[in-house]
Amino acid sequence: MKQLNLFIELTRLKKPIGYMLLFWPCSWGLTLAYNFSNSLNKYFIYLILFFLGSVLMRSAGCIVNDILDREFDKKVFRTKNRPIASGKISIYLALAYATFLCYIALLVLLNFNFFTIILALCSMPLAFSYPLMKRFTYWPQLFLGITFNYGLILGWVCITNKIELLPIIFYLGAIFWTLGFDTIYGYQDIKDDEIIGVKSTSIKFKRNPKLFLIICYSIFIMTLLGVGFFMKFNNLFFIFLILPAFHLFFFQIRKFKKENAINCLKIFKSNNFLGFIILTNILLGKIF
Repeated sequence: MKQLNLFIELTRLKKPIGYMLLFWPCSWGLTLAYNFSNSLNKYFIYLILFFLGSVLMRSAGCIVNDILDREFDKKVFRTKNRPIASGKISIYLALAYATFLCYIALLVLLNFNFFTIILALCSMPLAFSYPLMKRFTYWPQLFLGITFNYGLILGWVCITNKIELLPIIFYLGAIFWTLGFDTIYGYQDIKDDEIIGVKSTSIKFKRNPKLFLIICYSIFIMTLLGVGFFMKFNNLFFIFLILPAFHLFFFQIRKFKKENAINCLKIFKSNNFLGFIILTNILLGKIF
């Protein structure tokens, strides 16, 4: 039981926000491409597969992140008790766990078409190199956005078996969404990060973070409007876009306080609800 609890702690399974933020873009891409005049069984099967893949890859990613960041984690108050940083789990055991999770994720991936499998495998270097970016650039959140929203392309391709301009535009917009919410997340550790030399957009834009957030979220909302226009969604989609816009600008940005770590975490977690709202919006736009 002790090892099981350490495994759960290592993979952050009790913190679903991570794998849900990975799952929502997958569901958006899938829903955009799916023909709902056909049977819904295939749609729900793909949703389940993407959810399982998100949980497995996020868990493996957490392990790789903790291995690479173990020396940094020891110096940050929020992370110093993580299993690898505290020495509760060895690096070799952690690597074994990560390998096992990737193998199970591969079994899930094999249920998709060949093009989706190849594209997903191409994303692996991105997923496992992201933790290194904070050492070299103030834009690690950009690399996180590229990685976390990659599932949007996969969701589209698993139905259409081809890449088109529309999901790429949506993908680029979603990257700015991630840039925004992960910048907010970074303010929890900004004091420790500045001391130990870790870089982030939270540090780069610390003098005026709200302006940066406004730019990121504005691009994301404009992308959503563009998707609705080119997909010829009905008016319900555009009417209910006011909900994610309100959430981003009046809840996240207006209530954001960079000095308050609890406030930052609460706003960051609220993006799980935002992901659900956008999925609902896409469904409204396509079905009704």
